[in-house]
Amino acid sequence: MSSENAPSLNTSLCVQMSPHARAKRKIAALMEEVEILKQDKATKQRKTTYYISQGRAIRRLVVLYTPIEDLIAENDRHCEDNADSDPTPENSQNRLQRGYIEFIKVLPWLHEKLSCLDHEELEDMLRKLKQGADSARGDDTGTLKELVASWVNIECNATPLIRTDDKHHRGFVHNACSKLLCPAEWRWGDPIVKAGIRDCTTSFIVSENSWPAFMYEDYQADAKNLECGLFKSKLLVMGFKAIFTSLSSANKVDGDGDGANIIENNCRARRRSDQAKVKMCVASIIGMRKVTPRAIAYATCQIRFALSNITSWRAVDGDFDYQIFWDNIMDFFEDAPGPAARARVRELLEWWTRKVFRRNHREDLTMDVTSRMSVSALAAQRQEMEDVMFDSE
Repeated sequence: MSSENAPSLNTSLCVQMSPHARAKRKIAALMEEVEILKQDKATKQRKTTYYISQGRAIRRLVVLYTPIEDLIAENDRHCEDNADSDPTPENSQNRLQRGYIEFIKVLPWLHEKLSCLDHEELEDMLRKLKQGADSARGDDTGTLKELVASWVNIECNATPLIRTDDKHHRGFVHNACSKLLCPAEWRWGDPIVKAGIRDCTTSFIVSENSWPAFMYEDYQADAKNLECGLFKSKLLVMGFKAIFTSLSSANKVDGDGDGANIIENNCRARRRSDQAKVKMCVASIIGMRKVTPRAIAYATCQIRFALSNITSWRAVDGDFDYQIFWDNIMDFFEDAPGPAARARVRELLEWWTRKVFRRNHREDLTMDVTSRMSVSALAAQRQEMEDVMFDSE
């Protein structure tokens, strides 16, 4: 090839296109990038909203204060194959592990997430779950601040009336709140007890090691049988229903007996089912079908806080430690000393489920249960008569 016919090194290899067409393509490419960024932002926002929403169940159903990271770390410790590990873990460790199990029951998708997320993503998720958890606790605290004051004014004929918008005059400053907060082993009506508690003497220390009177049926404890009536107070059931079902249902707590007002209860259940449901309650959102010990513990702590005169959540109120109080409640339910105590706990939880939900029990109609009912019994009797008649022939 001659040098004349060889292409010049300076010759451009591009095919000229109009500037307008090139600009249109650049704009289209940029718009596509913007859409991708928008989609990424929307995905992140949906994840944030989802995690915060899911986290709202944690304080209510899993733990009161314990960091989520501690639950995960304790489960990791259980999973490690370490020959030097203690074969009999402390009660606090058992409590943490039970908490992790409840955590996974409440958020069943979490266990898999813990395995696949990297460290940064995991920290972000846990931070958002905690945000939702603390937000829900704050909402419940604000709701019960007003409601509990109104209920106590009515239940205890409070004089003077407790202000619904101010907590400074509650606690042991107010006689009605004092009666409900008084430890079960004492009587607030005793002048010595009243003076001892208000003067903060060493003989009358109010701590988490006592069950407050508001936890008992009729707000009175039997010193010879302190389990009798415990966790059966009307105020406690009302507080639980205000948190988990609805404010209107909280004001319709029936008698405390196991079978009280059956006809009226059924009528109310029908009226509730006939009414249009405008808003789903917390129990429906989180899929709660039965009352759990941790939900009772949460409601109990919330009621105790509402009766006190402290204005913001804290782990310790004077000599009263809320975390240890919550632990004591959980030990009552989850660490019963034997089969008889466990049976009483089951009966108590069944009582709670009836009080709160009053729902049907179709899910409990197992083959074993239905086989003992009259329809099955009659069918067996008829078959038996047929067999007798056939044999006689």
